[in-house]
Amino acid sequence: MIEEIEKYAIKNNIPIIENEGKDFLVAYIKNNNCLNILEIGSAIGYSAIIMALINPCINIATIERDQERYNLAVSNIAKMNLNKQITIYNEDALLFDTNKLKGKFDLIFIDAAKAQYQKFFEKYIVKLTEDGSVIVDNINFHGFVDGKRTTTNRNTRQLVGKIKRFNDWIINNDNYDVKYHDVGDGIFVIRKR
Repeated sequence: MIEEIEKYAIKNNIPIIENEGKDFLVAYIKNNNCLNILEIGSAIGYSAIIMALINPCINIATIERDQERYNLAVSNIAKMNLNKQITIYNEDALLFDTNKLKGKFDLIFIDAAKAQYQKFFEKYIVKLTEDGSVIVDNINFHGFVDGKRTTTNRNTRQLVGKIKRFNDWIINNDNYDVKYHDVGDGIFVIRKR
């Protein structure tokens, strides 16, 4: 079933976490005993399913604004019999009422609209436990952010600029300890100081 979701994502050009990033995320959740997880950006449910399969005690809240992707995620979650572990919301994460989320989370996984990373972070950090972590995926954006690749596309350049600004902002923020991991498309693990 997981392979089917992967094939569907590739065929339909739906971004899902890269294998290296997936392995890192799974290991991190296991090593840190993360049981309550908030995901910003469900897409078709792939990463939420991967995380839920680690441990039947894991509970995940995940938010996806795109109706079609949300519907696919709901279907994929149901096919995997993970409805008890995964709660999915079909809403814009920037407009979402955080009071709908019960309690706090020991892991927040941000893998949604790259241009909004800082807004997502600032909105949801209040839902993180004191010793919890935020994992942000795609911080290199296919090599554009670190300058390994260049583009003449104006929209891509603007997006890269926004990701760079988030990266600089979080790295230079005295409230957080940020560790960069050169896996997949680049991952930050962020913890409160």
